[in-house]
Amino acid sequence: MAESKTSLPTLMVGAIGVVFGDIGTSVLYTVKEVFGAGHVQFTSNNVYGVLSLIFWTLTIIVSIKYVVLVLRADNNGEGGLVAMLTLASTAVADRPVLRRGMLVVGIFGTCLFYGDGVITPAITTLGAMEGLEVVSPNFADYVIPLTLVVLFALFLVQKHGTAGIGRFFGPVMLLWFAVIAALGVLQIARNPRILWALSPHYALAFAAQHPGVTFITLGAVVLCVTGCEALYADMGHFGKRPIRLAWFTIAMPALVLNYFGQGALLLAEGSAAVKNPFFHMAPDWATLPLVGLATAAAVIASQALISGAYSVTKQVIQLGFLPHLTIQHTSVRDTGQIYMPLVNWGLFVMIVLAIGMFRSSNNLAAAYGIAVTTDMLITTVLTFFVVRYAWKFSLALTLAATGVFLTVDLLFWSSNLLKLVHGGWFPLAIAGAIFLLMVTWRDGRALLHSALQNTALNLTDFLEALFASPPSRVAGTAVFLTPDPSVVPNALLHNLKHNKVLHEQNLFVTVRPHEIPWIGLDKRLEVQPLGHDCWQIVLHYGFKNDPDLPKALGLLAGRGVKLDPMSTSYFLSRHIVTPTPGAGLMPWREKLFAYMHHIATDASEYLNLPSNAVVELGGKVEI
Repeated sequence: MAESKTSLPTLMVGAIGVVFGDIGTSVLYTVKEVFGAGHVQFTSNNVYGVLSLIFWTLTIIVSIKYVVLVLRADNNGEGGLVAMLTLASTAVADRPVLRRGMLVVGIFGTCLFYGDGVITPAITTLGAMEGLEVVSPNFADYVIPLTLVVLFALFLVQKHGTAGIGRFFGPVMLLWFAVIAALGVLQIARNPRILWALSPHYALAFAAQHPGVTFITLGAVVLCVTGCEALYADMGHFGKRPIRLAWFTIAMPALVLNYFGQGALLLAEGSAAVKNPFFHMAPDWATLPLVGLATAAAVIASQALISGAYSVTKQVIQLGFLPHLTIQHTSVRDTGQIYMPLVNWGLFVMIVLAIGMFRSSNNLAAAYGIAVTTDMLITTVLTFFVVRYAWKFSLALTLAATGVFLTVDLLFWSSNLLKLVHGGWFPLAIAGAIFLLMVTWRDGRALLHSALQNTALNLTDFLEALFASPPSRVAGTAVFLTPDPSVVPNALLHNLKHNKVLHEQNLFVTVRPHEIPWIGLDKRLEVQPLGHDCWQIVLHYGFKNDPDLPKALGLLAGRGVKLDPMSTSYFLSRHIVTPTPGAGLMPWREKLFAYMHHIATDASEYLNLPSNAVVELGGKVEI
């Protein structure tokens, strides 16, 4: 794990720059949204109550649920919803109905990440730029154009990689947390009594006096924990200990100080500061530099979401829920640094659409909470299954461990349902569209596999019949890709039909993904001799491995298979999918699958095959 290779302080600074960008910029809009939405009457008791709600939300959801419990649910050291989904679904493999339901829920939760990936860059960058309105109302007309310019520049540089500037993310975010903590301390010094709101008494009193208002207010309070899922998602990069220490010693203290500083400011200056309490905390001379620092922090938070979108997309491709897409590696040293053009510009278009539709961070806040709380709820449900079935805890202990969090998550989630008509539908629509693409691809692949199986020939029987009257042999090695190791690849049949020759050495290769993050080289290959210099090979990859067929075949040297890369040809079966009436998917879904299949990157790019050694053979397949 990374902890053993890099010093703890270095990992903590790295985690500050990547893990806490989103939650660290929530101070820009959370308090503003709570009091600016008009549901909470501006009184000192209500300020105390709201601050207490924010503090205990951070404590229960982030400090206890994620940092203490969820970080324990690693999948071979990896975190994130995909890792937890595969961990939980594997634990209930003997319960097919439950497993299928869990996969549906987990994949939808993964789709919600894309909705979050659209809202986060929009709301954080807009929230930072809106500080210009505090400098001067004359800047109001420039907020949206400047936001779009900053985001366009961010998405434009993605293809060049961010490794060069990435080293500054940690120090910049460290400065950000230091500044927001200092701003909070300055305001708290004006009214130290604001710290009384640390007591849960004020949250409970607020809820008792205004139950309906409290329920509505939870929809805004939850904004203080947006980005908390990153603590779990990035566990594989930094390790549990650096993330936990960075949270308890840097991020949470700074956030609490700033939120309470905003509360002290509101008590001192009244409703005049409600429009943007964060920027009103700074002296006039510091407002413009603070806007610059806030914009830098927003860009870093956005970068973490963009990189996360690439990573999640790659993982769901490996698991078979999306077609192969173009993946470009932007660093020769770090294979995790990737760029996916379709994901990149698709996100940017949706972000521009979101900014154009909502036009302010306040309006975007209404769209934000529903995706976050649904993800939180799904994480708790999956954690229940991990604790119960993977860790084998009793039902009573499992309910004790997850029941409180489930109740809290349901409260926040149901509160955010009130926002559906005010913008909450937007991230759900994005998630729903991507979910439709994923299940259509999965179901379409099953139909295609079934259609191919109907005409498939058994490989062993075919080779036995073939070598009873062998064709002409030519020098070199032929590698035939096949999804099923027991059947004859269509490319082999087409090669024999049209070229009427067989290479002197033939490898029949199946690439098999698994629901674990990593599979080491020692477990990469299964090799079975078929006679006549023919070999059946199965390659195993985890959903975070980078498939590389030539590199994997290089391991055959120790298995008695001689392979010369210069005389090796790769034969791929290329299928043209043709939708037809009859049983199967609905006609429009079959057409959608056919289009997705058409635009998918071919296997040669996905498996890193040399382009001058690839031969594609195939034909139409009706589904």
